[in-house]
Amino acid sequence: MSTANQQVENSLARAVPAAYLPTPAAVESGAPSRSTQDEQGKKRDLSYPPAPAPLPFGVPDNHTHLDFRDGSVHVTVAQALDAANAVGVPGVIQVGCDVESSEFALRAAEQDPRVLAAVAIHPNDAARLAATGDLEGAIARIEELAAHDRVRAVGETGLDYFRTGEAGRPAQEHSFREHIRIAREHSKALQIHDRDAHLDVVRVLESEELPERVVFHCFSGDAELARICNANGWYLSFSGTVTFKNSHDLRDALSVANPELVLVETDAPFLTPHPYRGRPNASYLIPQTVRFMAESMGADLEEYCRTLAANTRRVYGDF
Repeated sequence: MSTANQQVENSLARAVPAAYLPTPAAVESGAPSRSTQDEQGKKRDLSYPPAPAPLPFGVPDNHTHLDFRDGSVHVTVAQALDAANAVGVPGVIQVGCDVESSEFALRAAEQDPRVLAAVAIHPNDAARLAATGDLEGAIARIEELAAHDRVRAVGETGLDYFRTGEAGRPAQEHSFREHIRIAREHSKALQIHDRDAHLDVVRVLESEELPERVVFHCFSGDAELARICNANGWYLSFSGTVTFKNSHDLRDALSVANPELVLVETDAPFLTPHPYRGRPNASYLIPQTVRFMAESMGADLEEYCRTLAANTRRVYGDF
């Protein structure tokens, strides 16, 4: 973002949404909680960033985890959506990573019309469940959930070679292929988690009969992978990582991606965009990433928002 535009953005920035302000008696929700330390073991700033200026046209957050708490702040689904709506984020895709979070995603989508659900077993959980003999039962439950109309995607599923070693990779691939089948048979979008496994993810996708819509959640590849996605009609969902100063490959990928295949997400509470990297993330921060992407592409902001919104609707349908 240019200095002039950053100054405009700062002048338009608003206060932290009230629901995200810490209170003396924070509610312990029992939900999973993000670590208070970063990957280098340093203490993180657990305060939520200020809300950016509203977008000129609404863009949904196509991947978030409303059930995952950060720090001591507990925010309800309705509060999270109210804060997002206030800055031009009309809805979210709530994403499951295991049976429990997938069931939460469906409940949230049933209770709030601004939420759609995605359900899956995360690849790291697939390896863990296979070791205990529980993977097949978990996949069967995901298939039951996928049949619901408010579930619009199967994911996040895929391969993760960062946290799971070679011993767990066959289970990950088996789970991935089963999720592809479920998405195809239930006519849902497929949301892919791909970490340090680009070649094998592409190999699996090219060997399977796929659903019509495939999304690389938190796209982490380079321009070459973006071209592969273009050729196959696979969607590329960019998160706050595209704003990081060292993310040159991601910005190269964005520059060559077919604009009709580009989506945006938070992956909240993770991957908070610059200049708030490391702090808690939430769907109300989508405008921070969208503005960066639009400026990187030299695009008119409103037109860019309309394209992102139309892409999201093609993948997930109407809320």
